[in-house]
Amino acid sequence: MPMKFFKRIFRKGASKDTAKKRLQFTLVYDRLSVSNHSLREMQNEIVAVISRYFIIDEDKSELDIRRNDDLTSLMFNTPIISARNRPRIV
Repeated sequence: MPMKFFKRIFRKGASKDTAKKRLQFTLVYDRLSVSNHSLREMQNEIVAVISRYFIIDEDKSELDIRRNDDLTSLMFNTPIISARNRPRIV
């Protein structure tokens, strides 16, 4: 799943902006010491939690780490198909 993200970023014919993003991601990952394995594990855990409450399209889910100035953000995007009906505890 995170591999889709990396394939999109590292595709052939990358422009100057894409190369700049590639370098920024590399620097953020190095600074945070986040491996591809850790990102895959994290995405799987996030999907598991969200799947308790919603039916989602896991194939279109994306995990991203963004850096702006001094702020690093973890972004997770996924299409929600519907909410799960969970029994209420009274």
